[in-house]
Amino acid sequence: MSKAKILDKINSFDQWHYQFDLDGYLTPIFKTININRHQQRKNYFFQPLINLFGGSLAGKRVLDLGCNAGFWSLCAIESGCDYVLGIDARQMHIDQAEFVFDVKKVDRTRYNFYCGNIFNLLTNDLGSFDIVLFLGLMYHINKPITLLEKISAINTDVLVIDTVISKQRGSIIELRHENLTDPRNAIDYELVMIPSRTAVLDMTHQFGYQSSVLKVNFSNYEGAQDYNNGRRRAFICAKNTQLVSLEAESIDDLNATPLKPGGAE
Repeated sequence: MSKAKILDKINSFDQWHYQFDLDGYLTPIFKTININRHQQRKNYFFQPLINLFGGSLAGKRVLDLGCNAGFWSLCAIESGCDYVLGIDARQMHIDQAEFVFDVKKVDRTRYNFYCGNIFNLLTNDLGSFDIVLFLGLMYHINKPITLLEKISAINTDVLVIDTVISKQRGSIIELRHENLTDPRNAIDYELVMIPSRTAVLDMTHQFGYQSSVLKVNFSNYEGAQDYNNGRRRAFICAKNTQLVSLEAESIDDLNATPLKPGGAE
C-alpha cells in the first residue's frame, strides 16, 4: 500500500481510539491524553502477562474481546503469539484493525477479526484459547456472568480483565445507563453492569479461575485518573498458570491516598 493510500485510509475513519504508527503516519487519536494512558496500561497489565510466560507469548492462541482497532491484538502478535482472534461489534473497528494489520504486514495466517455480538460468536466453533483479553469491556455488558461462562468454556488458562469497578465494599454490581450511539459503549442494552472489585473476584472464581488484582503503580497518571482514584483495575486470572509472581493489590493499597495527576504526591 502506497503512503498516499495509507494516509487517505487513515483519514477515512471518523475516529481513532488508539494511536498507531502506520508506515510513519500516526493515527489521529481522539484524545491525545490517552497516548500516555494506553502506554501506562500496557506496562500495568500487558507486561506482567508476558512475564508470566517467560517474556514471550510464543505458542499461545489469544482471543481479544472488544478488540476495537486491534491495539491489544497487535501487542499480542508483537509479543510472539501464534494466533490472535479479535472480535468487535462495530464494523468500523474491524475495518481499522484489518487495515492496521495489513500495513504492519502481519502474516494473514496469524490473525482474524470478526464483527458481531460476542454473546453469539463465543462458541466452541472458534476453538480454544490459552489467553483471553477482556479489556475495557466488562462495564459495557448487561450479562457479565453469562459472558464469563462463555469465555470460560473456550479459555484453557489465562483471562485478563481491565474494567471500571464500583467502589462499594463487598460483592456488588451497580447499574448504569449508556448512550448506545457512542462507539465506545454497548451495542445492545442501554442498561449495563459495573462490578465491584470483590464481585469480579467472585465471578471469576465461580468459573474455576484463581485471580489477582494488579497493584497500580503508574509513572504518570495523565489521562488515567480512574486508575488513580480506584475506579478502575486490572485482574489477571488463571486456571493453570501460577500467579504468585504478580504484584497484587492489598486492602491497605485500596485505602491509600490517591496520587495527583502526573504522579506527584
